[in-house]
Amino acid sequence: MFKLSGIVKVVNATVQVSEKFAKREFVITDASSMYPQDIMFQSTQDKCSLLDNVQVNDQVEVSFNLRGREWTSPTGEVKYFNTLEAWRIDKVGANGGAMPQGGPAAMSLDPIAATATQAIVESADDDLPF
Repeated sequence: MFKLSGIVKVVNATVQVSEKFAKREFVITDASSMYPQDIMFQSTQDKCSLLDNVQVNDQVEVSFNLRGREWTSPTGEVKYFNTLEAWRIDKVGANGGAMPQGGPAAMSLDPIAATATQAIVESADDDLPF
């Protein structure tokens, strides 16, 4: 399980891929480093509804699993694909009213400072000696 906080950039509509499979993609901008990254996630099946109350520019924390698979093309070429499968989305900050994981110290209008503060708080909770 992984978590990423950021600002919602894109929320796509649910796509019915087959009779038994639906997915919904969305993009989060992670501004925790010097170069902001736009990260695409997907929700599938009943998790597509997690995005019904999420709007562009909302600050969110996404809990997700990393999925990978192998695919062989008709010509025999093997390729590998990764998917970030979101299973929980929490609004944080002023938009969502929820408190970020770091408590009041992590509340900030600056997403870079909030992410850095959250990382410090989380590392302090780490009981590993290194």
